[in-house]
Amino acid sequence: MFRSAINRWCAGEEKRVDSRTIYVGHHQIPGVETFLPQSFCDNRIVSSKYTYWNFIPKNLFEQFRRIANFYFLIIFLVQVIVDTPTSPVTSGLPLFFVIIVTAIKQGYEDWLRHKADNSVNRSSVYIVNRRQIVEKQSEKIQVGDIVCVKEDETFPCDLILLSSSREDGTCYVTTASLDGESSQKTYFTVPDTNAFRTDVEIDSLIATIDCEQPQPDLYKFVGRIHVFSDKQEPIARSLGPENLLLRGATLKNTDKIYGVSVYTGMETKMALNYQGKSQKRSVVEKSINMFLIVYLGILVSKSLIGTALKYIWQLDPSNDEPWYSSKTLKEKNANKFIKMFTDFLSYMVLFNFIIPVSMYVTVEMQKFLGSYFITWDKDMYDDLLDEGALVNTSDLNEELGQIEYVFTDKTGTLTENNMEFIECCIDGFKYKNVGIEMSVVDGIPSTDDPHNRVCGMAGKEKEELFLRALCLCHTVQIKEEDKVDGLVKQQGKQYMYISSSPDEVALLQGAKKLGFTFQGMEKNWMKIQNRDTEVEMYELLQVLNFDSVRRRMSVIVQDRSGKIFLFCKGADSSVFPRVKAGKQEEIKFHVEHSAVDGLRTLCVAYKEFAQDEYDQFSTQLHAAKMALKDREEKLAEAYDNIENDMHLIGATAVEDKLQDQAAETIEALHSAGMKVWVLTGDKMETAMATCFACRLFNSNMKLLELTIKYIEEYRTEGAEKVHELLLELHKAVVQDKRCSSASLLRSWSVTQEYGLIIDGAALSLILKPTQDGTSNYKNLLLQICKRCTAVLCCRMAPLQKAQIVKMVKNTKDHPITLAIGDGANDVSMVLEAHVGIGLKGKEGRQAARNSDYAIPKFKHLRKLLLAHGHLYYIRIAQLVQYFFYKNLCFILPQFLYQFFCGFSQQPIYDATYLTLYNICFTSLPILLYSLVEQHINIEILKKDPSLYRNIANNALLQWKPFLYWTMLGLFNGLVFFFGAYFLYDNVSIAANGQVYGNWTFGTIVFTVLVFTVNFKLVLDTRYWTWVNHFVIWGSLAFFVMFSFFWGGIIWPFLKQQRMHFVFTQMLTSVSAWLTIILLITISLVPDVIVKLLSKPMGRRPQQSVRYAEPELLSFEYIKDGSFIPSPKSDDLTKL
Repeated sequence: MFRSAINRWCAGEEKRVDSRTIYVGHHQIPGVETFLPQSFCDNRIVSSKYTYWNFIPKNLFEQFRRIANFYFLIIFLVQVIVDTPTSPVTSGLPLFFVIIVTAIKQGYEDWLRHKADNSVNRSSVYIVNRRQIVEKQSEKIQVGDIVCVKEDETFPCDLILLSSSREDGTCYVTTASLDGESSQKTYFTVPDTNAFRTDVEIDSLIATIDCEQPQPDLYKFVGRIHVFSDKQEPIARSLGPENLLLRGATLKNTDKIYGVSVYTGMETKMALNYQGKSQKRSVVEKSINMFLIVYLGILVSKSLIGTALKYIWQLDPSNDEPWYSSKTLKEKNANKFIKMFTDFLSYMVLFNFIIPVSMYVTVEMQKFLGSYFITWDKDMYDDLLDEGALVNTSDLNEELGQIEYVFTDKTGTLTENNMEFIECCIDGFKYKNVGIEMSVVDGIPSTDDPHNRVCGMAGKEKEELFLRALCLCHTVQIKEEDKVDGLVKQQGKQYMYISSSPDEVALLQGAKKLGFTFQGMEKNWMKIQNRDTEVEMYELLQVLNFDSVRRRMSVIVQDRSGKIFLFCKGADSSVFPRVKAGKQEEIKFHVEHSAVDGLRTLCVAYKEFAQDEYDQFSTQLHAAKMALKDREEKLAEAYDNIENDMHLIGATAVEDKLQDQAAETIEALHSAGMKVWVLTGDKMETAMATCFACRLFNSNMKLLELTIKYIEEYRTEGAEKVHELLLELHKAVVQDKRCSSASLLRSWSVTQEYGLIIDGAALSLILKPTQDGTSNYKNLLLQICKRCTAVLCCRMAPLQKAQIVKMVKNTKDHPITLAIGDGANDVSMVLEAHVGIGLKGKEGRQAARNSDYAIPKFKHLRKLLLAHGHLYYIRIAQLVQYFFYKNLCFILPQFLYQFFCGFSQQPIYDATYLTLYNICFTSLPILLYSLVEQHINIEILKKDPSLYRNIANNALLQWKPFLYWTMLGLFNGLVFFFGAYFLYDNVSIAANGQVYGNWTFGTIVFTVLVFTVNFKLVLDTRYWTWVNHFVIWGSLAFFVMFSFFWGGIIWPFLKQQRMHFVFTQMLTSVSAWLTIILLITISLVPDVIVKLLSKPMGRRPQQSVRYAEPELLSFEYIKDGSFIPSPKSDDLTKL
């Protein structure tokens, strides 16, 4: 512990600088006399929250930060310090029960984290030390150690790849534990260190690494390595994310690698990503806080009234000091104001049970246990992925029933992200996929010869240049024989391509159909087999990687004759401005036509360099790669200079099919009253085609365009054109909707539906503040968007997606938003929305990892919202209202009793009843109700999305239903007290002649109370199982048995045996039985009448509602970490 603290304190010194220097193998640099290695933290991972010595104080501090817990702590302390009418046990025991249960739960979870940490920290790793392999514990790795990792082993820290057992200096890695991507990624060694492949050789390596300080971005790394030798000057090479092996990733298809540790322990990227997301609060939690303030006001009001009436009552000397209770000298000399304040506190203690402390524990348990119903749902299980839904945040279950806006990505979310090469355009001529062959569409009929089949109007030279570009401009790797999943590299000349982008694989497969096959890499040479089965070799000089800002990628290659080419592919908007020759208009026409058909398009261009021109660019590029500061900006500048004056060759078009039931899901969301927005980075025409295909847009909808192109072509010139265009759209949409709404009162005409299309450039222009900072563009845009049935936002950057979600979320109405996506570019909007949904897609699992809920397919969103969300909201709304109701019923007789006991703060209930009311007698029935209740069958909820509208806008937790529950509680409390009072006004002697006392009176009231609030739940329950019967009738039976037991024994630890034989004697009276039955019946009458007069939610005429039991997956049927659907059984489905 102390050593760890020292390490972290020392590590803090080096965090003050922008970079760190690492000595590979801890070897001293030749020629440097002083060797002062920096201090870094050890490799210990700490995911636990507590230690043995700080668990109690830290956990108590966190729990008492909650207002309710702190309030009851104050009440308990008042009971201990001040002479109050009730024992401290009455408030202390429920509070301690809540605190202890929560502490045990959190302590157990942290113990599991400690256990997991120890298993990782004490695992064996292999370090190269003094020219031999030494086994160590993982936690003892230091920065600068050379680590040897073998196939299928996990990297113990963040390593720079020094050498690999593969000849080409690469290794394959899976990062499923980091970002969920199961595909293998390729990492590269530094060319100057790959020759060191044995323990002795690698230990002789003398090098230093300068790199940035630890930061959590998994896909960013900036550094450089200096390799020293005796005879030559040190060689400097740049290091990037392609050289960094992350902790938690697994080595695949590589015998072993050597790497030097650069980040260890809590400074690894995996550990830095442990940081939790910002806490999201549901609308139900906000309603609870509002209701809590109301009831706190009621509590204070009751206490003030009781205190005031007490002193008014004591104005009469006979009431102030009756003959049977004379005041002591100390009481007579006491300060009156202090006595009044003490009395006020005593009333606060007496009435404090109106605030339901146990409600918070019940709500947490309901959310935690209820989340398993989503995880176990068989309808949300995907056979291909062999996975079901995943709940990352159970605090938002009820929020799923309140969604008003759905923001969805397109690629991989609405579509399969399974690309298929459909057609291409070469020099203005289209080549289309026909069956399994390719043929020319524009003018030249195809022949039977497959080699001549693609020779069309473009000419052989242009065709081959285009196909070479496809085969060279990518980052695809050939997958070798995989010992794990059985995939084979080459079987009948069938190559297995692996890439992080499915587009690149589709393009290579398309090029193969046209006669050009990429055959992989040999060292730094790319092999291509042309249509004449000849192998062409190209040396890979530079790779200009793709990024979301440039929206293109390039490679620079050199053929055997010495010619240097740059091949570039990217979005049309990023390539067209950078070409100077080629049939731009023809190719642009084909690109737009393909986009209208819903195809994803890329433009292809090339450029030939002279040697001196390339050397100049190479120098600039090398300087940018070697920079530790502002490397990305310098690289962007270098790329911008290189990717200019290119020649346009052609374009490609690949198809991304819609996901199964995507259109039906969007239709259901519309019918449920939700507005669906599609946010995508694709071009407008492609996105529009997808929106029509998935029925977001329809033929009857009037589409409004707000793109940068339309703004530039608008008739008004100058800076006011944006404002005037928005005003025109506002007039067309908003005012037309108002007129149409008014005309509906007099006509059967249908309101015109509008759809809006906006692009990223137009959005930036609209959201850009004016010079005075008072632009109303944003408000106009919001009003237009709110009136539109559907909105498509295309050409969106990831940050712009989050800006749109935030813009809608922060409007005046504060609508509940949901964002769903599958890729890393969707993480920002998933985190920004009230509810974030991640799809377990092919673009990785970044969105799923950062989401609140993860589902396999977009179609599962329908049941998640319309069924689970609907039911969770109904259940928790009932739970919250019921808790306030039953506590108001509980404490109102206590308040009324003060009017009949001289405001002496005498309790009406026994202290044991006060303590156990919320813990034992009434807690389990409402908890089970909130877990399994189905007021409407799940299948009906899925088939009739309009039922979702019934609970919109937090309908069940508004002031009107809250007042209904409050009035019902007041009525029941009045019936409990005055019913027992008037019925026993004349009948006050039992059969044996004994007079009934105040404890008997209070026991009758409490008995009626317990039975009434439980019967109220019986009336509200529509979905009955044997568990419901067991819990409800079991709670009532427990109350009766406990009352017999508590009053039937003389307890030696009690000073006063108040309840001795009270309950037994009460039940011997026929009048007591009649009173209890009559008061329970009267109390339930208003609720029965309301239920008879009101229309059941969701019930339609001539519609029979059959309550189907939910089908679940059980953990008993999970084998080897995979879901296996369980057979339907009564034991499984009834829970």
